[in-house]
Amino acid sequence: MLAASVFVPTAQAAPNGSSASLARTSDNKIQTAAAADSYWTPERMAAAIPATGPATVKATSAPQPSGRAGSIDGAAPSVKVQTEQAQGIGTMLNESQTVGKVYFTNPANGLNYVCSGATVNSGKKKLVQTAGHCVHGGAGGRWMTNWVFVPRYRNGARPFGTWYAYQLTSRTAWINSSSSDEDMGIVIMQTNGGTSIVNAVGGNGLRWNWGYSVAVTILGYPAGPPFTGELQYFCQGTTWNGHGQQVRAWCNMTGGSSGGPWLQEYNDQNGLGYINSVVSHRHSDASQMDGPYFDNDIKSLYDFAESLSP
Repeated sequence: MLAASVFVPTAQAAPNGSSASLARTSDNKIQTAAAADSYWTPERMAAAIPATGPATVKATSAPQPSGRAGSIDGAAPSVKVQTEQAQGIGTMLNESQTVGKVYFTNPANGLNYVCSGATVNSGKKKLVQTAGHCVHGGAGGRWMTNWVFVPRYRNGARPFGTWYAYQLTSRTAWINSSSSDEDMGIVIMQTNGGTSIVNAVGGNGLRWNWGYSVAVTILGYPAGPPFTGELQYFCQGTTWNGHGQQVRAWCNMTGGSSGGPWLQEYNDQNGLGYINSVVSHRHSDASQMDGPYFDNDIKSLYDFAESLSP
């Protein structure tokens, strides 16, 4: 996608507190579809281990939401995409084609991991929302490599194929200090056969500054016991302030669900909703989990990622 004669910096930061890096392979080359296909064999995918988020801290008094509530509408798919693996794979109740399994390598230890993610609508139709720790290792860490997204993965089936990252973005506060409040990531995806991912599977809307108490459906691929990571699971309920600038919900998903969307107004008929947070980490009570409160920072990250999208 990049001309050999054009120099593009490895990483860049924006005045609004977001940073980005071109997607790379384990040997520090710019990631291509061919390189990702070669790396992610079925054996490596099956052996990838669930990523977990930052440690929790004791709850404090709830901060007051600031800023005006904002919203971006979602979009239905505009083209029909079907691979050989999609034949005979129907949709399960509450399962969304916009939600998928994320695979990546952490260059700090060379191990392969799984997270979750979901498409988010934008003008260029190329964005996938996930957690910050699914794109960067946080304080002292590095950008993840070999980053791919498999929409509506189920038991090895990839009904919409495998999509490859072009550029990774996150909040600088996550990168520099592993702030749970800023555990947000957005990935710009390469096109697949000339088609952008939102046009292929649809894209969720986005909401910010909607307060700490909202009804959500949480979707993801928990892979730690007792879950296997082979199916998309959901939790539903009303959120509350957990600690700091984070929302909390009753949900017993385990590692691997990191980055899964917290969706307002989820419609299980079309698989779309409004992303209002993402899975960051489990609370000390294993039946609860936390996600970053989506305020103006997520809108800044979204605008930054969209500005970098080709």
